[in-house]
Amino acid sequence: MSVRVLTLSRSVTVALAVALLAAACGSNTPSAPAIATTVTPSATPTGSPASLPPTASPSPTLSPTPSPEPTPILVAAPLTGLLVTPAAARRHPIAVMIDDLSAARPQSGFSAASVVWQAPAEGGIPRYMMIFAEGRPTDVGPVRSARDYYIAWAAEWKAVYAHAGGSPQALQTLREKGNGQLVYNADEFRWSGSFRRVSNRFPPHNLYTTGKQLDSLARRLGAKADDYKPIWQFAPDLPLEQRPVGGKISFSYPTSTIRYDYERNTNTYLRTVSVEGKQKDASTKRRVAPKNVVILLMQFGPLNDGHPNKHRLEAKVLGSGVAWIATNGKTIKGTWRKKSLTAPTRFYNSAGQEVTLTAGQTFVNVMKTGTVVKITKGAPPPAASPSPLPGATPSPSGARSTIRLAV
Repeated sequence: MSVRVLTLSRSVTVALAVALLAAACGSNTPSAPAIATTVTPSATPTGSPASLPPTASPSPTLSPTPSPEPTPILVAAPLTGLLVTPAAARRHPIAVMIDDLSAARPQSGFSAASVVWQAPAEGGIPRYMMIFAEGRPTDVGPVRSARDYYIAWAAEWKAVYAHAGGSPQALQTLREKGNGQLVYNADEFRWSGSFRRVSNRFPPHNLYTTGKQLDSLARRLGAKADDYKPIWQFAPDLPLEQRPVGGKISFSYPTSTIRYDYERNTNTYLRTVSVEGKQKDASTKRRVAPKNVVILLMQFGPLNDGHPNKHRLEAKVLGSGVAWIATNGKTIKGTWRKKSLTAPTRFYNSAGQEVTLTAGQTFVNVMKTGTVVKITKGAPPPAASPSPLPGATPSPSGARSTIRLAV
């Protein structure tokens, strides 16, 4: 009995709920029998027509953020002080003897050289030695013969020493100490495949080589890259507002007069050679313009090599002497010192302090003692415009430069 009452009571309750819902909806349809069922909630809101579940809008595709390029590591090049890659700084220096007779001009290779030496040779006629360290020339020449005092300067870097023959004294030094003791002997007479003769110049002023050929020859000679220590001190360019205006340096070898004109904007010394005029690198067409000019006065005398008709010279490269050092538009008088064949040639001011050069190429001109060196000082730097006082109103264009204070 109790089971039937409970069932009836539950059925009445469900039927009454359905009837009330129908009445609320305003329906006149008779109530359907109540059916017990489980209703699953729908995602569609009640009273809304059935529809597909909403589709999420696609997110925009973001481009991957590129990884920042690593900052290249740069180090100071040992011969110039310029910032270069570590690999470039470790390159083995290569010294090349270069002709300076008028038939050899214009020469190739100046632009890539770190240091250029120039000194008297036969009869006082000068000759160059270009030293290539972090840079390599596309073309260099005309290549000429060796001299003993040039070997002493190349030995400061244990350089590969490229030349074509040489004086008996120089060739003996190279036979005895040209396997890395002083330098690495790169004689064209032995390694002719690393050099070539050009057809647009007359011999012997037509022997050339390239940086690639010299690098290959250096490897065959056993010269290796190394962590070279600088022998000179370098600093960045002086600010423009501190550089003088103009100035020049001039001196003469027996067959040519050299002049350097200081150029303030580039902080370089534009080089001019008599007869040739404005000196340019034949391979790059660039003006020869070093950052530093050093002039050394040195004792020269006839070389007693049994060939007096050759008028060859020898130089006293060890010891000390008078020097002029020009950098940042200013020239000072000082001294040079070299203690041994492999020791560096260093430069000092009048107080005995080592001179600081400007980072970049250096030309070293070696002259006979007693040579007259003419130095013309540049004008002082232009006066800088005064900074306006705080609260000052600038004058209109074209008006007098009177500072008016705002009241």
